[in-house]
Amino acid sequence: MGPKVKTYTYAELKTATADFSSANFLGEGGFGPVYKGILNDGSVVAIKQLSVESHNGRSQFITEISTISAVQHWNLVKLHGSCLEGARRLLVYEYLENKSLDQALFGKTNVHLDWSTRFNICMGTIKGLAYLHEESRPRIVHRDVKASNILLDGELCPKISDFGLAKLYDDKRTHMSTRVAGTIGYLAPEYAMHGHLTSKADVFGFGVVCLEIVSGRPNYDEKQDSEQKYLLHWAWTLYESNRHLELMDPSLSSFNEQEATRMIGVALLCVQASPALRPAMSRVTTMLSGDIEIPVVKTKPSYLTDWDFDDITNAFDDEEPMPSENTTMMTTTATTTTNTTSTGVDLMSLPIRLSEVIRKASFREGR
Repeated sequence: MGPKVKTYTYAELKTATADFSSANFLGEGGFGPVYKGILNDGSVVAIKQLSVESHNGRSQFITEISTISAVQHWNLVKLHGSCLEGARRLLVYEYLENKSLDQALFGKTNVHLDWSTRFNICMGTIKGLAYLHEESRPRIVHRDVKASNILLDGELCPKISDFGLAKLYDDKRTHMSTRVAGTIGYLAPEYAMHGHLTSKADVFGFGVVCLEIVSGRPNYDEKQDSEQKYLLHWAWTLYESNRHLELMDPSLSSFNEQEATRMIGVALLCVQASPALRPAMSRVTTMLSGDIEIPVVKTKPSYLTDWDFDDITNAFDDEEPMPSENTTMMTTTATTTTNTTSTGVDLMSLPIRLSEVIRKASFREGR
């Protein structure tokens, strides 16, 4: 059990947010809405209202929150405390003024990300994940690594948010579960398909984020032509033909070609279909810093190889075929939120082709 966590009253947090006013609304995550708040001592915080019902009792919930608060690293969002009154459960975090990475990357804020800043964001995210996977006690698998869960402070230093929260709502204490917490487009295939959870699922999500940082575009973009809609597909096409630098965000006035090449190579390693082929985050750090050589990527990213899609960029417009032994399917029940589409993937529900799921989820996100 970690150190005692500061406890806030509901009245205190209600006052801090002006009764959870829409003017203080920061966004909606997979676990509930987040508001900016100013506490009595003048400190600015981010207050998350947990809207998902936890399977844990009060004492167990407090224990888990205490454990999360003890996990501290420069690249992790700090949890200040919590509020538990009746059915109300709220968490109080440090406030990050530059909001989330997806907003900065995809033009939803005025934050400008030059190349060196992007490279540093990538390195900081790697260090935060490596800490969660290999150094923290307990070791933590995030389960939902994506650009909207990477926040930026005043100096554009990245801090990973929502780590440890998925465990609060997991009623099965094993690596296997019939319900998967994550976001379509960032989900590792073994986790999405079979509920098999290891740290390599986070490595996959990071690989997608890394490609988004390089290209300045989301993992699915309906506005692009058919070859470029899926970022992983487009990145691999360019990489195969040794045109990988064409992936770079055109808004960048300049960039370091060696660093960019390393980032793309690392990202493609991280999104391999087999978890065994994905590097641990500590190894990613040494690869990206140039301390060790990046292996040549010889196989396509997942979603392009392990499912037998004849044409993942066009087939979703056709009538869906009946499931067969040769068609691998995944299932999902998606929860639509304001800024993200987090999903609990219910492996017992109606099958949907993966390419169609990604497309529909991207539309829900307004991309």
